[in-house]
Amino acid sequence: MAKMDLIRPRSFADALACLARGASEGRVPVPLAGATDLYPPLAGSAGLSGSAPWLDLSDIDELRGISRVAHEGQSFWRVGALTRWSDLARGPHRHADWRALSEAAAEVGGRQIQNRATLGGNLCHASPAADGVPPLLALNAQVVLSSVSGSRRLPLESFVLGPRRTARRADELLEAVLLPVASARRDSRFLKLGHRRYLVISAVMVAARADWGDDDRLTEAALAVGACGPTAVRLPWFADVLPGCRAAELQAVAMRPWPVDALAPLAPIDDLRGSASWRRQAAEALTRRALLSLAANGART
Repeated sequence: MAKMDLIRPRSFADALACLARGASEGRVPVPLAGATDLYPPLAGSAGLSGSAPWLDLSDIDELRGISRVAHEGQSFWRVGALTRWSDLARGPHRHADWRALSEAAAEVGGRQIQNRATLGGNLCHASPAADGVPPLLALNAQVVLSSVSGSRRLPLESFVLGPRRTARRADELLEAVLLPVASARRDSRFLKLGHRRYLVISAVMVAARADWGDDDRLTEAALAVGACGPTAVRLPWFADVLPGCRAAELQAVAMRPWPVDALAPLAPIDDLRGSASWRRQAAEALTRRALLSLAANGART
């Protein structure tokens, strides 16, 4: 294996200082989190060698953990960028506010990957098949980006720009993900389809969220689909049509024909994991299945 230069800051401030210094010198370190997806993008290239060093963030405990915070009068769950998938899938902070994210976390690779891979790494890697993006889109997630100059917040859809492309500037680190604290009657689902049940890159993913009001009607709903375009996308038609529905009406929507607009944001391609036509059909089937699950649970609560 080729030689690689590695920097291991001991604090978040040190890491940001390293990036700022690298930016001023024209040699910006490449942030490294769980490193579970480090080698595949480099295979066939120059390997791990190169002019830019790697910035190993694994010793920075400030970037781990889940807590409740307030910002501008709104409550959020703050999930540190280095929080591991196993913490989201099985940790003590598992919460109904983000059930879809917990369900996605339980299907990210195998147990060894989940114990090492991080939420922030999944987002910054910006794969069209990243399991974390659809549930976070459905849950209205925001990201916090920090540099020595300060912090800024972006909606997730403004952060992930395309395959391997994000809005992170060279001198910034993804610090945390913010999830709005929900009402007591939120429900959400994540469904994933691949060639095997586990240990597989997603061919299609769907995340769905339902917020139920005291009158047993939907006050808000959201659906997002992944691996059917350059980035995961929301499906606005459902967000417009579903509010006001009771559980039985939601079930009826899930089973009836939909207009072309319903799935219009999808832009699947043909690749080794499936054809564009198959992906579109699978996305529709998973979306119907997710809505039926939300309707069944809504009828019981």
